[in-house]
Amino acid sequence: MDLILRNASLPDGRTGVDIAVRAGRIAEVAPRIAAGGAEEIDAAGRLVTPPFVDSHFHLDATLSLGLPRLNRSGTLLEGIALWSELKPLLTPEAVAERALAYCDWAVARGILAIRAHVDVCDDRLVGVEALLGVRRSVAPYLDLQLVAFPQDGLYRSPNARENLLRALALGVEVVGGIPHFERTREEGARSVRELCGIAAERGLRIDMHCDENDDPLSRHIETLALETRRLGLGGRVTGSHLTSMHSMDNAYAAKLIPLIRDCGVSVIANPLINITIQGRNDTYPRRRGMTRVPELLEAGVPVAFGQDCTLDPWYSLGSGDMLEVAHMGIHVAQMTSPEAVHQAFVAVTETPARIMGLEGYGLSPGCNADLVLLDATTPAEAIRLRAPRLAVVRRGKVVSRAAPSRCELSLPGRPASVDFRLPARSAPPRS
Repeated sequence: MDLILRNASLPDGRTGVDIAVRAGRIAEVAPRIAAGGAEEIDAAGRLVTPPFVDSHFHLDATLSLGLPRLNRSGTLLEGIALWSELKPLLTPEAVAERALAYCDWAVARGILAIRAHVDVCDDRLVGVEALLGVRRSVAPYLDLQLVAFPQDGLYRSPNARENLLRALALGVEVVGGIPHFERTREEGARSVRELCGIAAERGLRIDMHCDENDDPLSRHIETLALETRRLGLGGRVTGSHLTSMHSMDNAYAAKLIPLIRDCGVSVIANPLINITIQGRNDTYPRRRGMTRVPELLEAGVPVAFGQDCTLDPWYSLGSGDMLEVAHMGIHVAQMTSPEAVHQAFVAVTETPARIMGLEGYGLSPGCNADLVLLDATTPAEAIRLRAPRLAVVRRGKVVSRAAPSRCELSLPGRPASVDFRLPARSAPPRS
């Protein structure tokens, strides 16, 4: 074997498991594998998981905070206006440099796949050119999937449709949209229909920024679901954000959620950004904005969590940590039961991998040997501690290592160090 991880805990609750790797794929998953490995890592009971997947990010804008100025209002609309000021100043070299730096952060955090929305409303297609180059550069260690995103609106921006088609011809593989930003509701609905037709004609996936506002009457996810059914696109379509659902009345939401499920549409919520950008015009009570994640999950709709933004015109924080995203999602959606916490972990691993259509993802024999060793024993503990990624493995090769987080104490009568993990408990006494 090329690599063996010994004595691992797995997300499904199995413990004491060895994972053997040969030729970039998982060869065996079993207790106490007898074979030896060219390299062996003792997990010591810690959690080994498939890699984190960020299925919603803006890589062309990342790390551009303060260029050319800061978003003082913190609103979505000022962020879009600020981005419009920055776009004419962009160069492929600068976009690529920042994107590559972020990809380094991502790998160190155990993210080995990203879906990035790239703005196609710049006639120069600077972001497209830059990120196509970045995709080639990072391919050995990170799967980068690009979405042709008409940030300023398919019809609102004069050449957006032509530019979107140019981007697809260059190799961008997902069709994006932003219907709620068109000038009228009718044009928004028409953009959904046209973009779905483009994707259906080319056999592509769709991921639309949909109803990213506080308007309870925004209805573009309804149109997207119906077009998905009409064109037979189920399983290939994603509605991102859907923050208007936070403000909808329960009667309409109860009708809408089964429609989304029955039409085969997936959902991506972005907890950090949704709760920061939405509700900015409220006083109190102030809406937090994130879509109805528990209700969607209960209905059987696949829901993923995305990072969305890091140090850019819309968000002045962020570090590429999907455990932070899951942690915030749990708090905002009040997903505190053990089952719900586990669902939040799945929302940054398995579900976004399915949404992106990643092949060979998982922990079964035959899957790609893409693995993350965390300084935690369970998914819940990993989220609670935002656990360090002790080792990140890509196709059987360790591409990142980190030391466990430990603190030295000098307290009278107490241990010399502190371990933030929950101590093992003995079995409760029988009554």
